[in-house]
Amino acid sequence: MVKGGRKHKTDKRRMNKKALIVGVALAVIMVGGAVAAVLMSSPSPALNKDNNNEVIQRIVAPISENVPVLAADGGSSNITMVEFGDYQCQYCARFHNETKNQIMNNFVDTGQIRFVFKDFVINDLPSDRASTLAAEASYCAADQGKYWQYHDELYDNSRGENTGWVTENSLKQFATRIGIQNLTEFSGCLENHTHQDLVEANTQLANGIGLRSTPSFVIISNETVPIAIEGAQPFPVFKQAIDDVLANVSRT
Repeated sequence: MVKGGRKHKTDKRRMNKKALIVGVALAVIMVGGAVAAVLMSSPSPALNKDNNNEVIQRIVAPISENVPVLAADGGSSNITMVEFGDYQCQYCARFHNETKNQIMNNFVDTGQIRFVFKDFVINDLPSDRASTLAAEASYCAADQGKYWQYHDELYDNSRGENTGWVTENSLKQFATRIGIQNLTEFSGCLENHTHQDLVEANTQLANGIGLRSTPSFVIISNETVPIAIEGAQPFPVFKQAIDDVLANVSRT
């Protein structure tokens, strides 16, 4: 689980002042007897697709079978853009409101890339763990086939970090708005923290690959070195990165 949330928030404010696009390599290393993934600042000659495949699959795969990948019919593209975000993060809400639809229209709906969201909880307070609670609610909605609708509802109603807008009552109201059929089931799922483990697994993955702030994005193709983008950058920043990956794939 994340420690030092204040440091994460300080990094986030600083890193969002300018675009950061870096070529990265996924290195599998041993830490205390466990396998971990680290984002390296430059590719390592020792890396190859075989020893990175397991880590890459964990990054690009949805956390649950009830959470569909956003993709054009068939979803056959081998390029995946993964967003790591926190539902209380104001910069994540900015990306959702200002940039995501342009990426969807230009690259996802045209079948060029797939889009996946994973939780990276950095804004929890010990008193309410509101970011975790919001993420848990998204998976309670997923149980009833409404993951992306609920995801959008959360960001459409975001009021920033720890301002009190995330409560069990507000999360249940969001469920009503998007047409969750069984509100009793949704409420029980939320109150029992049924999907807490899924949220923690996403956050541990984000920490394990060295992400520092929200939102953070990783663009992965089978044939190219991954690209990492930090912050709610404007659409041209994402377009440049995705175009570079597409161009590299077409040359391989």
